[in-house]
Amino acid sequence: MNELNKRILTSVMLILILLYTFINLYFLYIIILIVSFFALDEFIKIFKKIYPSNNFKIFISILISLIYLSFFSSAIILFLSNSFELNKYKVLFLILICISTDIGGFFFGRLIGGKKLTKISPKKTYSGLGGSLISSIVVGYLYINIQNIFAMSNSKLVFLIIFLSLTSQVGDLLISLLKRKANLKDTGTILPGHGGILDRIDGILLALPLGIIIFSA
Repeated sequence: MNELNKRILTSVMLILILLYTFINLYFLYIIILIVSFFALDEFIKIFKKIYPSNNFKIFISILISLIYLSFFSSAIILFLSNSFELNKYKVLFLILICISTDIGGFFFGRLIGGKKLTKISPKKTYSGLGGSLISSIVVGYLYINIQNIFAMSNSKLVFLIIFLSLTSQVGDLLISLLKRKANLKDTGTILPGHGGILDRIDGILLALPLGIIIFSA
């Protein structure tokens, strides 16, 4: 099976898991804990490669990762526990913004190309950045108008989507920076065709908690 077929098959599996998590709250809790566990394991491996002979820096880096992953998991669990039937659609909105940001950036970057955005991730281009924003605005706007989960003016909605999309891209770049320092192509191999857990949740890891804070304010 080639890499494209592996990527498609894994994507379908991930979508099915995601959909089921929004049906069963307890299954979602389990998935969050599993994702956090493997994400921490990948962080540990990354920092051991970045600081091969500095146990203190490895310890501090892992501790910070553990604290943030705990915050990430707790934010989602507490938000959904408060009102699962309503808030699950808000969480899905945040995830869709991150996914559409990733997909839009990939396709626009490949189709148009152009000037590189940063040395951190050579594949990132300004056209990809624009594509990310356009695709996330379209997907987010359509989703909100279909689901009608909260009242917000069009201008504020677009501003929120742009903020979340940019935040997602910052999360992507932070993980890319760590991979670059560790001289790694992927953070792991657990997801065939995709790499590791961090390769898939890099944008979500930063944008989702911030989105939950905004919705909870």
